[in-house]
Amino acid sequence: MYALYVTHPEVTIDPKVSVPRWGLSDTGRARATAFARHPLVRGTRRVVASSEAKAVELAQIIGVSCCIPFTAEADFDENDRSATGYVPAERFEHLADAFFAHPAESIEGWEPAVSAQARIVGAFEAALAEHDLAQPMLFAGHGAVGTLLKCALDGRPIARSEDQRRIGYPGGGNVLVIRLADRALLADWTPMEALPETIAGL
Repeated sequence: MYALYVTHPEVTIDPKVSVPRWGLSDTGRARATAFARHPLVRGTRRVVASSEAKAVELAQIIGVSCCIPFTAEADFDENDRSATGYVPAERFEHLADAFFAHPAESIEGWEPAVSAQARIVGAFEAALAEHDLAQPMLFAGHGAVGTLLKCALDGRPIARSEDQRRIGYPGGGNVLVIRLADRALLADWTPMEALPETIAGL
């Protein structure tokens, strides 16, 4: 069986609102609603989300469409960037580059990549430990910690080149496919709309 790790699609950016409270934009909601009809999504039996609003909204859309429950867990949240809060796009890209390039360091107060990786891997394994691995499941989360999870599962070094912005759709709404039996990565970042209906290795 498989797990889908799905990053939230486009959000409404509001500098006056803390980033974890941002919700999906109209485009993001439309993409999530369409994705909820995908056969691999409809095959899932449980959804686990980050506690951030945009991930919860994605989980709600999928849960309602597929008539399956979801839970929200803070350990699946994006890397903690509260020290800087919202920053303009160009500065964010520089900070993100440094975050991946120096994983053991706190970049301007951000949670270090190695710490965020340990947190997301622990949360992922804890979720699987209480799940029937014969049933597919879905995780609704974020790009940076999703990349850190992918690197850990596939034995890859932490690097910005592994990020969804470099491999998938830059605006988010990308999917990883993970085989539950051995945690093997079967599909790297793939835009929601491009995810095949069948995956080799399942």
